[in-house]
Amino acid sequence: MSDMTAATAAPFVPGGRRQHRKSRQGSGGMRRALVLAMAVPVASVALSGPSAFAVGKGAGATAKDTAVPDADDQQMVMNLKARVLDERLGANVSGVVVDAESDDTLWDHNGATALMPASNTKLATATAALTVLGPGHRFTTRVVYGDGTLTLVGGGDRTLSSADLAELAQTAVAGLKAAGLTSVKVVVDDSLFPEPTLANGWDTGYYPDSVAPVRALVVDGHGVEDTSIDAGRVFATQLAADGITIDGDITRAPAGKHDVPIAQHTSAPLSDIVHTMLKQSDNNIAETLLRMTALGAVRPATFEGGTEVVRQVLSQRYGVSLANFEVHDGSGLSRTNRIPAATLAEILELLTEPRYERTLGSIRDGLPVSGEAGSTLGPEWGRFDDVKSSCAVGKVHAKTGTLTGAIALSGLTQGKDGKWKVFSFIENGSTANPAATKDAMDGLAATVNGCWA
Repeated sequence: MSDMTAATAAPFVPGGRRQHRKSRQGSGGMRRALVLAMAVPVASVALSGPSAFAVGKGAGATAKDTAVPDADDQQMVMNLKARVLDERLGANVSGVVVDAESDDTLWDHNGATALMPASNTKLATATAALTVLGPGHRFTTRVVYGDGTLTLVGGGDRTLSSADLAELAQTAVAGLKAAGLTSVKVVVDDSLFPEPTLANGWDTGYYPDSVAPVRALVVDGHGVEDTSIDAGRVFATQLAADGITIDGDITRAPAGKHDVPIAQHTSAPLSDIVHTMLKQSDNNIAETLLRMTALGAVRPATFEGGTEVVRQVLSQRYGVSLANFEVHDGSGLSRTNRIPAATLAEILELLTEPRYERTLGSIRDGLPVSGEAGSTLGPEWGRFDDVKSSCAVGKVHAKTGTLTGAIALSGLTQGKDGKWKVFSFIENGSTANPAATKDAMDGLAATVNGCWA
């Protein structure tokens, strides 16, 4: 990764103030503006407050000046101290709230304790992918021809659709007919990734519903054991519909060195794909991005190669602390993943810095919004719909995380004082009904927002 420079991770001091890595822009009494364009429509609910952070301290400000919470923050902290003890959250719960303006840690409850983060892991995956590949990166699926064979070559596009394949087929048919060919063998080449394996902490029961075996070729997000052969069959069916006879079964083989390019399809930009991954918490997109990120950093397209790059990006590029940080996949399905709430808050703080807007802005925009239908914080999932948290509908932007025995919620919200807060909550091992645990966690987010005062 040529754009990565070595940096020392800033230590996290629970409950206190950190020596933070943020740069101070301007001089003297100039205040810095951190853009947070959170214009996500949620039914008819508009986001409250300004759409930008007004942060930074004027000339002569000191750490002591900003370390004393105002009355609203003091009330929030008191409420969090009481509400984090809610029996629905269980005994093994951690949380952190950071003021995005001052970088002060306003509240910390076991924030340095590494817990199973579930899909909050995707925040780290998205950060690495966007940093290594760039938000404008697109994935290419190709069709090549050689010696009577059309080969469909996977390029790691987890959003490839049957309509995209139909366009490839149409172009291929035109070329075949122009050459006087009416029959062809169809082969798939998914050699961009090695043969699928289970990640450390994965169960075979995950296949294919929670996640499919990770291959470089898939169509319509089909949850099947062999997505490459499945895509080849869809492609062959489309060729046949246009009058081409398919010779034999669909098989797997690498494209020939001298095969002639026939057609290609490029995906939407990575920023759009990350947006979709986060809104829907799509495990398959996350695992594909982990492998493509590894390849982009010249590492093997494996769980190990991808997670190595994630660690390097977070620590060396952004100075995020990796104390007690352990990840084994890109989606968060691994039950051996461990991330402290403090680390997730550090990752989210990057989204409040203007220098990272171009690279990481799609993470912020892709965070589900409380009450947003079609996202993992939508009413169809029973989120922010009780008397305590419904006041925060449209006001909380956060990544969800859910596994058996683990629930997490990490994101951004504007406090009662009008200032933006970064928060992360994780619980492991609660014996309460998961829906009840999520209600309690939504209540914590509403508390940070200040609408549940």
